[in-house]
Parts: sequence; C-alpha cells; structure tokens
Amino acid sequence: MGRAQGYRRRAGRWRRAALAALVAAAVVVPLSGAGRPRVPAPPPAALPPLGAATLDVVYAANRANAAQAARTAAAHHARHRAAADRALAAPARRLLAFDGRGPGRVTEVLGDLRRAERVAVLVPGSDTGLDTYGRFRAAATALHGQLAARARAGGPRTAVVAWLGYETPGTVSTAVATTGRAEQAAPRLRALVADLRAVTGGAARVALLCHSYGSVVCGRAAPGLPVDDIALVGSPGTGADSAAALRSRARIWAARGGDDWVEHVPHLDAGLFGTTVGFGTDPVSPQFGARVFAAGDGGHSDYFRPATASLANLARIVLGETEAVTRG
Repeated sequence: MGRAQGYRRRAGRWRRAALAALVAAAVVVPLSGAGRPRVPAPPPAALPPLGAATLDVVYAANRANAAQAARTAAAHHARHRAAADRALAAPARRLLAFDGRGPGRVTEVLGDLRRAERVAVLVPGSDTGLDTYGRFRAAATALHGQLAARARAGGPRTAVVAWLGYETPGTVSTAVATTGRAEQAAPRLRALVADLRAVTGGAARVALLCHSYGSVVCGRAAPGLPVDDIALVGSPGTGADSAAALRSRARIWAARGGDDWVEHVPHLDAGLFGTTVGFGTDPVSPQFGARVFAAGDGGHSDYFRPATASLANLARIVLGETEAVTRG
C-alpha cells in the first residue's frame, strides 16, 4: 500500500512538474509573434454570398485583392510578402478568401469544388501565415496529386481546400500552449464547412485533416459539425478527453510519426488566468479512442510528404476507403 501511494505521489509530482514546465514555456519564453512587423494591405474584397453560381466571381475578386496587396507590400519594401501575394494573384489560383493584413489569411481550392464528391480541408498548425504559406500549400498539393490520380483511375471527383483561416500561434509563444486561438478560429472553420456545403449542394463528403495546433482548432469546431471524418496528425491534443467528447458524428482518426517531437509534449490541461493551458489526452492513446492509423517514421512536418504511409492513409480517409487504411 505504501509503495502504491509512493508511486502515485511521484506520478503526481511528475505531472505537476510537466505542467509547470508547460506553463513556464507559455509565459516566460519570449514571444516569436510579438515582434512580427504588420505588413500594410487593403481590406478584403467585398464578396457575394458563396454558392456554385458565384464561385468564379469570388475567385476573381480575391485574386484582384491579392494583386492589390502585393502592390501595397512592394511599396512598403516588404518584398517577401509582395512575392507571396503576387503568386496568389495568378490567374490559375482559386481563392475562396484572402486577407493580406497582418500575418494574413487565405483559403485556396485545388480542384473543381463545384463537382467534387469528396472534399478535404487542411487545417494548419503554428507558424503558418502568408509568409510561410508555400509550405502549407505544398502539403495540399501533395494530397491533391494523390487524390487526382485516384480520380483518373475511376475514383470519386475530389477537391482539396487549404484553409489558412485563422491567425496561427507562433511555435514559441504563449498562444501555442492555450486554446485561445483555437476558440477564435473554430467559428470560422464551421463557417467554411457551411460554405462548402453551399457550393456543392450538400452532396460532397467532407474530411478535416488537422495538423498540430490545427487539431485543437478542429476539436473546438467538431461538436455537431456536418463532416464525415476528422483526422488528427502530429496532435498535441484536442482539448477533449476522448474522441466521444468531441461530440461529432464523424469518424475520428489519429496518427503520429515515429520521429515527431510532439510525442514528448505533456498531455495535460489546467485552467490558468481564464484560459486552458495544455490540450489533454494524447489522441493516439487507447484511452482517447480514435482510429489510430500508420504514419511511418516521419517527423512533425512530414505527414503530407509524397510517397509516405501517412499521405497514402490520409488519401484513403478522404476517399472513404476506411477498410484500406493501415492501422498504427
């Protein structure tokens, strides 16, 4: 009995120490986002209500706004931002939303959204903004390539939506250890799903693919959300104790690569100064209750890398091929 009590006391001390370290990282470490320059940009374009009939008008208006933002950024000698905005203004880009102010937001479609039978929405994690959008788009492009190949072989028509629809936290910042940014982002993600249903007539099946802090956003948006699958990759937690606690009709999936540092993040949560620090139960643990799938030996940024087990399984999830998903 004494030995068991001693073990519990040591475990309790470890949990408190881990939580203290997490809080210290959230409160003491200098903020990476605090010194980010705010690049001037025009306000977002005025858009008509989104639907199949207005989709091309929306795309064109957002491209024009991105071109204007590029000129403004160039005039203020923000050359990197100007180049990023200019790329988004190219005629082939399909932008459901664009806001060049501050870190920036953009929602981009790869594929034919009107005709899509399956839609994948990528939700990014920390340190994603217009200045780093290229790497996020590369993940969406890799998935789109995998899905398009299946469509050419007779599979369902698909579209991929790269949703940078919120101000992501910096990897080293107070915000990355709390649910605050996710709570702000969740209504926007829910609105996006409603927009997708408006464009597709509600016929398309939707999967959310949520990376890192993006899984906290998906966890906050999940209750009652009309999506078919939610896949959590490289997740520090969702803010929920279990898959059932997400209160979603979707299938809940989770995976973590063998070399992903997020494995070492303490899976704890506590109230602090009116917010929640930490994100609770590990989504790949048995007690969370997700469908754990294989992600190979990759690191935190490798889930959408071409020719990986994780990308192949994410494509199967989007396509509804649940029996073909290899388990972790």
